[in-house]
Amino acid sequence: MSVSAGARILVVEDEPVINQAVTDRLRGHGYEVVQAWDGPGAVSQFTETAPDLVLLDVMLPGFDGHEVCRRIQAARPVPVLMLTARDDEADILVGLGVGADDYLTKPFRMRELVARVGALLRRVDRAAELATRSTTTDLGDLRIDAASRRVWVAESEVHLTPTEFDLLLCLAASPGVVLTRENLYAEVWGWPGASGTRTVDSHVKALRSKTGADRVRTVHGVGYALEPSA
Repeated sequence: MSVSAGARILVVEDEPVINQAVTDRLRGHGYEVVQAWDGPGAVSQFTETAPDLVLLDVMLPGFDGHEVCRRIQAARPVPVLMLTARDDEADILVGLGVGADDYLTKPFRMRELVARVGALLRRVDRAAELATRSTTTDLGDLRIDAASRRVWVAESEVHLTPTEFDLLLCLAASPGVVLTRENLYAEVWGWPGASGTRTVDSHVKALRSKTGADRVRTVHGVGYALEPSA
């Protein structure tokens, strides 16, 4: 059975009206939903219910969504969709840096939220399928083991978040080929459209910081390409 079918989702949002509206919509699409309204409650619910995905507001009582994300990702990697009222790149980078996979800026459309939830869950299914194969890619001093989801640079292991790994794997499938931000967002996040291009940019920055500044080449106005022998 795939993760996306009947998945359990933890909704963390301190505004009761938004929390219940999101919960009702997700339940209407066949998901099992558990709720939390503050930072400590979110961590507790995560431990008790083992959700397949977390919808996480940034501004929370107790401690904020960034700290929640840091704690739950340290316990068990899980897809996290951040909900933020601030469309600020620095704030978004913090969220992505602690393990969030994507973000939505408030106010958001429920249809888009449901679509992104479905896309993130389908990624989990694809990753599980890929793990059954034995595929290793060597590009210069970069080695990617798709089955174990491990990466080495110059024989030193590099720890990537699930989304960073998927992005690197996508770029490595066509070394030297320029992929547009829109194509990367559609392929890695499973959600087509230009609305996610800043998410791609933020993840590329994180990927460069871990694998080398010259690893991913920017083609201005177009997209990114992985250098075969950085």
